[in-house]
Amino acid sequence: MPMQAMRTLFLISSVFLTLIFLLMFNETADAQFDRLNEHFITRSEVVAANGMVATSHPLAAQVGLQILMQGGNAIDAAIATNAAMGLMEPTGNGIGGDLFAILWHEESQQLYAINASGRSPLGLSYEQLMAELEAMEETRIPPSSLLSVSVPGAIDGWFELHERFGSLPMADILAPSVHYAENGFPVPEVIADAWRRSARILANRVGAFIETFTIDGRGPEKGEIMRNPDLGNTYRLLGEQGRDVFYRGEIARKIDAFMREHGGYLRFEDFDQHRSEWIETLSTTYRGYEVHQIGQNNQGTAVLQMLNILEGYDLSEMGFNSPEALHLMIEAKKLAFEDRAKFYSDPDFNDLPFERLISKEYAAERRALISDRALERVTSGIEGLRDGGTIFLTTADREGNMVSLIQSNFRGMGTGFVVPGTGFSFQNRGELFSLDPAHPNVYEPGKRPFHTIIPGFVMKDGKPWFTLGVMGGEFQPMGHVQILVNMIDFGMNVQEASDAIRWLHTNSTEPTEAWGDYLKDGGLVRFESDIDPAIVEALRAMGHKVEIGGGFYGRFQGILRNHELGVYVGGSESRADGQAVGY
Repeated sequence: MPMQAMRTLFLISSVFLTLIFLLMFNETADAQFDRLNEHFITRSEVVAANGMVATSHPLAAQVGLQILMQGGNAIDAAIATNAAMGLMEPTGNGIGGDLFAILWHEESQQLYAINASGRSPLGLSYEQLMAELEAMEETRIPPSSLLSVSVPGAIDGWFELHERFGSLPMADILAPSVHYAENGFPVPEVIADAWRRSARILANRVGAFIETFTIDGRGPEKGEIMRNPDLGNTYRLLGEQGRDVFYRGEIARKIDAFMREHGGYLRFEDFDQHRSEWIETLSTTYRGYEVHQIGQNNQGTAVLQMLNILEGYDLSEMGFNSPEALHLMIEAKKLAFEDRAKFYSDPDFNDLPFERLISKEYAAERRALISDRALERVTSGIEGLRDGGTIFLTTADREGNMVSLIQSNFRGMGTGFVVPGTGFSFQNRGELFSLDPAHPNVYEPGKRPFHTIIPGFVMKDGKPWFTLGVMGGEFQPMGHVQILVNMIDFGMNVQEASDAIRWLHTNSTEPTEAWGDYLKDGGLVRFESDIDPAIVEALRAMGHKVEIGGGFYGRFQGILRNHELGVYVGGSESRADGQAVGY
């Protein structure tokens, strides 16, 4: 064969083989893309070896990363990130609120948990509270009243965490937030929308709300620069003088005077006596994973109860978003939430059956109530809270320390009551007391109210595996369970598990209601709008009341530790402004 003909044949063959290779590659890539797209993944995970921060404001995440890169550890970074979040996302958190955290300490090879929630005023009796409410013609504690304000616990939580595990000076940890408070920061899109709504609601509050949190009486638009020099000064005082300036010094005295002037009941004594509590987590196993929650006066116990019930079923065989798997998850939620409504409260005031609630034996009893039809009438097995304002953040460092921290004002920006010169709004967590004297969560002086905010931590084979939080009022236990089931049962990665379509079940009995109340109508299931209509019809055929759209489906952050590769893998809520960042 002539040389020219051979060259031509070789060229044609090469092109043909290349085309075949490309087609095969594209089919593989397309199949991979389709697999991910099936679960609505928005972006890849973040992978880093030396440290990671994930939260719902990009600049706050970068503040935490800056602290890590300066030599701080995960505890320092968590405090720094929380301080930045209180400044930059006051619609969800701030130092007028409470805090819970679970952390893995690499050096001691131990898991630690802190309950940094505040207590009701010592000087306000149940009888006086009821008289106040009667005069106001209210049947429950209103979130717009100073009656809903309990002692802010977040600052004491910071200093407890720092004293035990911190490495950098507190002044250095708070310095980035002081800088942003004085020089300004741009407001991102989702936060700007919530800020404008809160500003319209809270503009008439007594105190310094307008001067502190608005631009000429309105909330900021996306991209506008906000400043809060009063909060910057408060942070500076905390860095210089420590926690006592807040609980025994200048700030406590300002708050006492403000409360006396405007009819509130918190006093200097309440701040002086406040202490956080180091506690043992509550935990259960789920398919070989050890899942930890705070328990006590928050709703983390519901996560453990739901997982215990679900462990009796092969969800992976049923498949992600199958009507059968969804039915079981919804039913488990109904059962757990009736116990939530009756028992989750301050253990200092009651002998509460937490060990029974999270036992495998009790889960088996509750599981036996589930059939192929939706439960309508559900009570506790042992004789709401909608879209609250909360932030979750998680950090990890090069030594292996990991922090799962959640912090909140409760409703958006809290009460909107701002003591002039302090730069923060008080929480309205006291709204979540019951007024039924027979209820464990009934209001009492010096008592911690029920909380919705829950940090999660998962261990595997005795090692830290995953930190997670899904802020959002009553949705939080449902969010934790959906993320964990997506990862453990359905094999999704961190970001994929977050981006998958979510469901929300509402109208279960609340911890604020009377002891004898229970779920009577089965409640309502909501799905994000991308749900397959065939799934909705299948659930309706089982007896569920289902609506598409509406509701609030939470905000997720999480960091997974891959011990084999020596890296962290992070995911961040695509429905919000934040991000996971690492180095």
